[in-house]
Amino acid sequence: MSPEKVHIFDTTLRDGEQVPGCKLNREEKLLIARQLELLGVDVIEAGFPVSSPGDFAAVAAIAAQTREATVCALSRAVENDIITAAEALKAARYPRIHTGIGTSESHIRFKLCSTPDQVLERAVAAVRLAKSFVEDVEFYAEDAGRTDNEFLARVCEAAIRAGATVLNIPDTTGYCLPAEYGAKIKYLIDNVRGMERVRLSTHCHNDLGMATANSIAGVLGGARQVECTINGVGERAGNTALEEAVMVLRQHPYLNFSTGINTQLLAETSAMVSHLMSMPVQANKAIVGANAFAHSSGIHQDGVIKHRATYEIIDPREVGMPDSSIVLTARSGRAALAYRLQKIGYDFDRVALNKAYSSFLVLADCQKEVIDTDLHQLVEQAQLVTTS
Repeated sequence: MSPEKVHIFDTTLRDGEQVPGCKLNREEKLLIARQLELLGVDVIEAGFPVSSPGDFAAVAAIAAQTREATVCALSRAVENDIITAAEALKAARYPRIHTGIGTSESHIRFKLCSTPDQVLERAVAAVRLAKSFVEDVEFYAEDAGRTDNEFLARVCEAAIRAGATVLNIPDTTGYCLPAEYGAKIKYLIDNVRGMERVRLSTHCHNDLGMATANSIAGVLGGARQVECTINGVGERAGNTALEEAVMVLRQHPYLNFSTGINTQLLAETSAMVSHLMSMPVQANKAIVGANAFAHSSGIHQDGVIKHRATYEIIDPREVGMPDSSIVLTARSGRAALAYRLQKIGYDFDRVALNKAYSSFLVLADCQKEVIDTDLHQLVEQAQLVTTS
């Protein structure tokens, strides 16, 4: 049976850029958009055109440049927002307007100072207006994660009747548990008339560290679009990390999903976004962190040297990383030391290796990591004979 397609909606240039200190200029946005298209994302959310003249210009430029991916512009359920988004998308080959409104009790009462019926009316009006400009309209029910399922279903059904093609079910505050979020998606599929005509989308935040898990639970529940960002950048604790969601689906083939992402460009894309946003990637970040394929424990190093899959479920080259890394520390064993010595031209017999290891441990106890220069000096000082 052929894998089902899960569409990748990248919002690095919109939600990701909302991080304090991560503002991008127009040329930087164009560079990232070009890279995202090479990566193979299905949708690029280019920005929020009504928010500023600069954002409008950037969305318009990305729309004109992009030929393969859908270009999406965000708007609130506000007439001027939608008209401005449509104007910014005029040059797009595949334009999408992304409009919506808060649906949780908290948003309706305290943010919108409104009522459920009024919110429903505004949602329908927004979708209808967007539909008058573009065929592809995505509706978001902001704070859907904390929205009563019955009311959420009413809003979704009304949005479908008004012409929505995609329904975005955001866990805006990152509050949901994976089982809860997956069940919410399943509830909508089972209870909303017309669901077969639209695509359900996840948009999960990482406030409790569950953005990727919730997105995957959403896919298992029936969503076929994942909204995410490179490196998981985004408001507060960030969004679902694109590289994580893609590799989860790839590494579990029995789930029978495909994304169309060129995974060998993940590390390169991560580095580009990190550099342009001045947002370092934490070393232990899954998939693209500096330590994602690094091993410093002797037990792990011995296993990886013997057979990579012992401790690595992903071949680093699949995601554009050069190779696994054997890092020498005081926790490293003889196998790791021999491996690294061979890499720099030394091939010791057992007696010489034991002598080298004793000297190595003394050195390793004095510093965090032993590098190749240290190894050369260690060999010279110990006057060890090599057989290479």
